[in-house]
Amino acid sequence: MDSRYPVEELEKRIGYAFCDRGLLTQALTHSSYANERKINKTQDYERLEFLGDAVLELTVSDFLFRNYPDLKEGQMTKMRASLVCGPTLAFCASEIKIRDFLLLGKGEEMTHGRDKENIISDVFEAIIGAVYLDGGFTNAKEFICKFVLNDLEHKALFYDSKTILQEKVQEHGKAVSYRVIEESGPDHDKIFTVEAFIDDRPYSKGSGRTKKAAEQKAAYEILLRMKDGGNSDLCI
Repeated sequence: MDSRYPVEELEKRIGYAFCDRGLLTQALTHSSYANERKINKTQDYERLEFLGDAVLELTVSDFLFRNYPDLKEGQMTKMRASLVCGPTLAFCASEIKIRDFLLLGKGEEMTHGRDKENIISDVFEAIIGAVYLDGGFTNAKEFICKFVLNDLEHKALFYDSKTILQEKVQEHGKAVSYRVIEESGPDHDKIFTVEAFIDDRPYSKGSGRTKKAAEQKAAYEILLRMKDGGNSDLCI
């Protein structure tokens, strides 16, 4: 199945117009689509992902080095890992709705490939690689600053949500726990729904393709409520 929108729309969303639009198309092409269309294997997104990953790591490393002079090497390594991990990149990619532009094979489409974090994050890195090849390092860096390195405080809530929530509730002598309340889909493509509890009181739900991802989203929802409305409705 082809993408739901033309790549020109994606260019508008990311704020970059490609000289070679074929690079952007390649960045959106999953191997399942390439296989079905008998496209050369090197024309899916994997090679661009490899390149984009390197550009991303360098840009984030440079940013942390320059903007956090008091952080030690281990702290910078941990923070970089949090920023470039799959769930965080998928979270960043949600702003431009990459899922609408993916080129997937029929089988991958049927197993909800558009909503898989690993595919979304891989394509996000492939787009970075495509921008780098098309417009050079400056444009790639601008893309990363715009979609990864902006609003780090908000992103920290997401990528470290379970730890942050645990620390906050412990300050009040309480504990967080998570319970799986639903599993759906076949064994190879399960969706887990988890409910988060503070002590024995339920506060939020989250869904994901792993229990850990579902827990992370449930914790994140509680943190957003704390951030927006304080702790009064959470009894902590």
